[in-house]
Amino acid sequence: MKGRAPKTGYSREEFGPAWADVDRNGCDTRNDILARDLTGETFKPGTNNCVVVTGTLADRYTGTIIDFVRGQDTSSAVQIDHLVALSDAWQKGAQQLTAEERKDLANDPLNLMAADGPTNGAKGDKDAATWLPPNRAFRCEYVVRQTAVKAKYKLWVTQAEHDAITGVLNGCR
Repeated sequence: MKGRAPKTGYSREEFGPAWADVDRNGCDTRNDILARDLTGETFKPGTNNCVVVTGTLADRYTGTIIDFVRGQDTSSAVQIDHLVALSDAWQKGAQQLTAEERKDLANDPLNLMAADGPTNGAKGDKDAATWLPPNRAFRCEYVVRQTAVKAKYKLWVTQAEHDAITGVLNGCR
């Protein structure tokens, strides 16, 4: 446990190119997560089942069902969330990670989840002390995954974050 470090020097670019193909399967991470988290997904022809065009998301943050349709005006309905926001990670130890470790964190499936776009936008770079999913049934898994990501990358939590996580976990079964 430590205090939050300054955001000085943070930029998304510090975590490598957005949606890299870190697992070298020919698909970028965004499409890997969409394919993992959507059901009934369809793919753009000629992309070796990489580019997700449509699908259905059972959104864990809100408990609602969202139809995903790729397109300039529609793709934002479903976004890929970093459960531990990269800005939060930066302020809690990622500054000391290597560039490769930061790229791994940004593309780690444990830290990524397809989510309702507006809810993800409202979450922003908040931690568990300042934001929890509106769907209470998902809160236990949410803080467990955040904690696992922070442990994996040796990131710390603030006292307020620790207390919020403990409070959620005490109510889990």
